[in-house]
Parts: sequence; structure tokens; C-alpha cells
Amino acid sequence: MQKIDPAQLSERENYKFLTGSIIPRPVAFVTTISETGILNAAPFSYFNIVSSNPPMISLSVQRQDGKMKDTARNAEEKSAFVVHISDESYVEEINKTAKPLAPEESEISLTRLTPIPSEKIDVPAIQEAKIRLECVLEQKITLGQTEKGPSCDLLIGRIVQYHIREELYEHGRIDAKGLAPVSRLAGNSYATLGKLFELERPT
Repeated sequence: MQKIDPAQLSERENYKFLTGSIIPRPVAFVTTISETGILNAAPFSYFNIVSSNPPMISLSVQRQDGKMKDTARNAEEKSAFVVHISDESYVEEINKTAKPLAPEESEISLTRLTPIPSEKIDVPAIQEAKIRLECVLEQKITLGQTEKGPSCDLLIGRIVQYHIREELYEHGRIDAKGLAPVSRLAGNSYATLGKLFELERPT
């Protein structure tokens, strides 16, 4: 086994080690809206479940040179955001929104995606997603001090409305194959669902 002290690695080296090891990672496609009404959209793979009672998810938004990204700033200002589960049917359109744009520009303008109103929050959602989660901001935690400032903003979102395509939802369960989710690996690599198997938990 190699023994590596992360303190001896550069930020890039730590990033490559983490994103190559912690795989696959689900991809959240997140929409937020600015105070001036600009719809922001971006994919994030630092994303997971926090709690089921109440239902909460986490989203880590990495800063650049200590500067907060539009997603974190908008979510904090509006106390709301929408998480869409990325799937094979629209992942290429999602990828277009990863392009860096100025805050006064909307990434949705680069795509063929369709904004639609949400039901319980004032942040538009994307129609093409098979599953979307309307979230209110439970908490924002700024973490990781560097020479240039904090390294990330951890957003904890409490889900206030689920939207699930009818054909995916039966008896409280999601049809994983029908969802066809995509996950992030390292670099430019992604993965689809692949083989499924079951294991019973010990009692």
C-alpha cells in the first residue's frame, strides 16, 4: 500500500486522487436564480443524501480562488434551489452548462433545455429531468481555509417537493433502469447504471 500525506500534495493532486477514488458519484443538476432574475444552472458531483426525516440533501460548491460561485451565492440569497437527477436522456445538454459564464448570463441559453415554474419555491426547474427536488436552504456552511480564502460552500437543502415521472414511481420505489442515471468518474469519464445485484442486510 502506498502511504500518501495529503498535506504534501497540491490541490490538483488531491482532487485527482479523490475524484478517481470516490466513484461513481451521482450528478446533481442544480438551478438557482439571482436577485436580478438570471437563471443559473450547473452540474455538481459533490452531492448526496443527508437525511430522510426531514428529507435533506447536501451539495458542496467548490470556490475558485476563495470566490463564491453563482450557485452558492444565489442559493443563499434566495434560500432555495432545485436539484435535478442527471440521466442519459439529457446529460449532453447538462454538460453544456458547465461552461464558465458571467453572473449576468444564463447557462440555460447554451442549451435546448426548457425552464418551467416550480410549485413551492421561486426558482425555475428544468422540464426534461425525470426527477427533480425543490429545496429550501436549511444551512450553508463555509469550509476549508486556504491562502485565498474558504475552499467551498456546503449547501444543505431540505426537500419541500418531489417531482417524479409517473412511469418511474411504483409502490414508493423508483425504477432505476427507467431513470437511467449517469454518474461522474475521474476526468471527462462518466458511467451509466451497469449491472444490478442485491445483498440482504444482516439482521
